[in-house]
Amino acid sequence: MSRPIPPLNALRAFEVAARHLSFTRAADELFVTPSAVSHQIKTLEENLGMPLFLRDSKSLTLTAAGKAYLPGVQEAFKQLVFATHQLHQSQGVPSLKINLPPTFAVKWLTPRMRRFMQAHPDIDLKISTSKETVDFTREDFDMGVRYGRGVYPGLYSELCLPVEVFPVCSPALLDDPARPLKTPQDLRLHTLLHDESTYPDVSNPNWAMWLEQAGASDVDSTRGPSFWPSHLVIGAALDGLGVALAKKHWVADDIAKGRLVRPFEGSMQVEFAYYIIFPEDRLADPRINAFLAWVREELARDAAAQAGASR
Repeated sequence: MSRPIPPLNALRAFEVAARHLSFTRAADELFVTPSAVSHQIKTLEENLGMPLFLRDSKSLTLTAAGKAYLPGVQEAFKQLVFATHQLHQSQGVPSLKINLPPTFAVKWLTPRMRRFMQAHPDIDLKISTSKETVDFTREDFDMGVRYGRGVYPGLYSELCLPVEVFPVCSPALLDDPARPLKTPQDLRLHTLLHDESTYPDVSNPNWAMWLEQAGASDVDSTRGPSFWPSHLVIGAALDGLGVALAKKHWVADDIAKGRLVRPFEGSMQVEFAYYIIFPEDRLADPRINAFLAWVREELARDAAAQAGASR
């Protein structure tokens, strides 16, 4: 007589805890408490009749049984995600689930979504945000956007937005004769606003790197408040709290409408960029192709507008 399949919640807790080798990090991913994860693991071990983890005060490791069980459990969840995706496609569910970095969603996608909705009224976008890379084998997303070098094994990757950064501020900061803001050296008289959402990329400039390139050696790059995600530091600049180092695409509209200004020239190119990603086996998905075509149209629109402004 075959054993019944263990509870799905317990299997999910096992897979996440085994991947992180931490009940605490598993709890963060599952939005539960560490004790709840521990309870689910205990339930699963009792159901199976064998321990899956070796626990001590400083570490969590898999037993031989846990190591043998993990690949099959992960493959099962992968198949569930795939089956759900295929079901949606077969039933013609008119939605497209996209996971984005928070500021990409707020400062680039949302302000222009109306044009996508008008062009594709039969597709409902379902947008969520995170800065972590989407795991399409475990998460029910159709596609995502990620910041990196564009190399994602097993995934289709297409450049969306290159990145450069430069200082911006409220026009009001330019009106104080006692605190000029005409050269990078003048930043010593102003509050620097810091973006704490930078990713682990040594080429991604912070104030210290930008000031060094600009030759502003007497400006303290460590002072000033910090914000996360990036759109919060832009909001602080809009409110006149100081000078922010911002990504070009995040502030283009605010600059065009006069809400922000570039107090002086000088920008830094960033090696990383924003890429659209999704599993390669979804290249024929008409919803994904519609979104890709629309993004390309938006990028062409932006390039044309920029070319016109520079004439």
